[in-house]
Amino acid sequence: MYLIDYHTHTRLSPDSEAPLAEMAQAAVRAGLSELCVTDHYDLLELDGTPAAAPCDWAPAVEQLREAQDAFRGRLTLRLGLELGSAPFFPDKAQAAVDRPEVDFVIGSLHNLTPEAGGGDFYFVDYQTPETCYACLDNYFGSMLRLAPMSCCDALGHIIYPLRYMNLRAGQNVSLDRYRDQLREILRLAVHNGRSIEVNTYNGRTVDDWRPVLALYREVGGELVTVGSDAHSPENVAKGVREAYELLADTGFRYVTVYEKRVPRPVKL
Repeated sequence: MYLIDYHTHTRLSPDSEAPLAEMAQAAVRAGLSELCVTDHYDLLELDGTPAAAPCDWAPAVEQLREAQDAFRGRLTLRLGLELGSAPFFPDKAQAAVDRPEVDFVIGSLHNLTPEAGGGDFYFVDYQTPETCYACLDNYFGSMLRLAPMSCCDALGHIIYPLRYMNLRAGQNVSLDRYRDQLREILRLAVHNGRSIEVNTYNGRTVDDWRPVLALYREVGGELVTVGSDAHSPENVAKGVREAYELLADTGFRYVTVYEKRVPRPVKL
């Protein structure tokens, strides 16, 4: 089985201290065939202020080349990026990914819209269902804008806010009321050649993807990546095998890998 992890972070992300070599070694131990490093570049800071610095690719390219030399023949390594808040700054988003070395770009939304303060969803106090649904209204409104954007290859962790609402705050929030919006988001992704990712959140949210995958199949979706969202070696590949089983169970035959932003299906 050709196992991949297409959402991982290293010391080049502000919330990780892991060298790529250690992440790659963990991938080999986990039996992965391919690892894509997708360090963060967010166009909004945690407090909602616009990012001042452009994306600095040089350290990412350097550490990738060093790791590729060290793991040649044992692991395929790809250079990716998790690009945050692209709909709010489309020109900056496109400029960030216009590099010949880039294999894969995840389009993610970690922040409220600038009009709503721009703060990171992580810091919202989800003490009431009303707060949760107000944030989800904002989130899916932004994702409708993100889905057709050419700066990204995959829509990242579509169910992202639920990890803080349900797992952390103990709410029981459902996406049922967003079914029509989700359908349109996924339809736009299919129409524009985007994939979606099954983000396992270090193995904690695998089955939560079942209704999203069913809806994605309904609108003709086929391109799916799988990622653990690991920020440390011990979480690399967590939930990946279970995600493959879920994909097969929901009717998918392939997982998708990328090289120079060109998708390629690989049999599950």
